[in-house]
Amino acid sequence: MASLQVSRLVLSSSSSSTRPKAAVSIPKLPKFNVSIPKIPIKKQTLSVQEPSFEFIESVPLSLKQRKDSDSIQRSRLNAVLEEVMDRIEMHKNIGDQRNNWNSLLLNSVNMITLTAALMAGMASVNGHGADSVTAVKVASTVLLTSATGIAALMSKIQPSQLAEEQRNATRLFKKLRIEIETFLRENDEIDEEDVKEAIRKVLSLDKAYPLPLIGTMLEKFPEEFKPATWWPEKKQRNPKAGLWNGWSKELEMEMREVANVVKNRDAEEYERLGNLALKLNRFLAISGPVLTGVSAVSSVFIGQDSGLAGIVAMTCASLAAVVNTLEHGGQVGMVFEMYRNSAGFFSLLEESMKSTEKRENGQVFETKIALKLGRSLSELKDLAKKSNLSQVEANEFASKLF
Repeated sequence: MASLQVSRLVLSSSSSSTRPKAAVSIPKLPKFNVSIPKIPIKKQTLSVQEPSFEFIESVPLSLKQRKDSDSIQRSRLNAVLEEVMDRIEMHKNIGDQRNNWNSLLLNSVNMITLTAALMAGMASVNGHGADSVTAVKVASTVLLTSATGIAALMSKIQPSQLAEEQRNATRLFKKLRIEIETFLRENDEIDEEDVKEAIRKVLSLDKAYPLPLIGTMLEKFPEEFKPATWWPEKKQRNPKAGLWNGWSKELEMEMREVANVVKNRDAEEYERLGNLALKLNRFLAISGPVLTGVSAVSSVFIGQDSGLAGIVAMTCASLAAVVNTLEHGGQVGMVFEMYRNSAGFFSLLEESMKSTEKRENGQVFETKIALKLGRSLSELKDLAKKSNLSQVEANEFASKLF
């Protein structure tokens, strides 16, 4: 064992002595000392961050204020819309009620009048001055007096005209509701002036078509015929971007010519018919109560020596029933209100066409005017051309004369 260990040591020492050595020697790199200057980080961050914080804080505040203002004005316009919808329901219900007044009061007063006329005839036939006719005569007088009061009340308030007023108010409030809903749907930005304009329209309609009868009822027999006015006075506003699209000098001239035609032909015709309806309604409103009153006074003298009182009572009562039927059954007051509203429509149309404020697209406005007048676009243009030619010919003829 000792001999083996000695031999291993001899072999390991001989192998280590015979191992080859490297002929190339790699030199060591020299050490370089580089000094890096320190950057003042705190001063740079302060100088850069201060203006950036001011910019970031100012912009979102203005945007937030604008959004808050738009949301508030939208909420206010929605509140106006709710009131408009409530008024639509009120005017509809009251219009139905006043239409029922017209039919019920007319039937009642005619039944009372004809019954009293029949009783007056019976009293005049049975005898002269007999006690048997006293009860019939008194009943006839009471009925005719009641009919006189009811006829005078109906002539004063004109139930058919009241019902037509509420129908017009319902229609116009529905139109205003559609306008507000369309405006809310198509506009993202709503300013305070838009809300004020909607409120002015609501108040103008309330004034034009009041609900109460006492104190604020419209005059049913004015001294002269005047068109209805349910729109507020238009105020000049700065036009928004895009509202002048579609307008041209030719279109403005066309609208002015159409406005002149409407004023000189249609508006004057409706004014003439309105005055005629007013005079007829005034005559019938006076004739009905007067005839029933004369009949009531004549019935008091039934049974005297002459039979003329019975004849007068029966004749006047029958004529009163006919007059009441013509006035309230024919709804002459409703016809007068229809002409008054139509004349107001032409006045509004003329004012809209002559207005210098173009807040609506010109082509859309032209289409609306054509449909309101019951014409196509080509017919509307022809109407404007004919009006212009006739005006030119009239001016030439006047220049030749003078």
